[in-house]
Amino acid sequence: MNVTEAQRWLRFAREDLLVATAMLGNSDAYPRHACWLAQQAAEKTLKAALVFLEIEFPFSHDLDRLRDILPAGWSVKTKCPDLAELSEWATEARYPGDTLEAVEVDAQTAVRQARQVWEVISLDLKQRGLTVPTV
Repeated sequence: MNVTEAQRWLRFAREDLLVATAMLGNSDAYPRHACWLAQQAAEKTLKAALVFLEIEFPFSHDLDRLRDILPAGWSVKTKCPDLAELSEWATEARYPGDTLEAVEVDAQTAVRQARQVWEVISLDLKQRGLTVPTV
């Protein structure tokens, strides 16, 4: 188990989630930024679990793909069965394109999904002996 590096990934994930949450309802913030940070928080949380288990993972923003690499017994596999919408914010929020701009409800949904990933994986990591910061 790689405890130190897993905790570092969790720290980065926590920071992203806290900033995304702080942006909600802030008229000076752009919803697309909260969406992107939420996606990043979920991605880093998933990767923290993989790092903890010393499982190599691909360079990918596909949250379903990363979740599916975790072995059986990880709650995120059943409690977060569809992360495709959140995965899209990895690129949709960063680059102009043919998609609609993110609005506040998109940001709220993305942050809620990222928080769920954080909470589920945090609980699994705690049960496996890792000290996890609170959000």
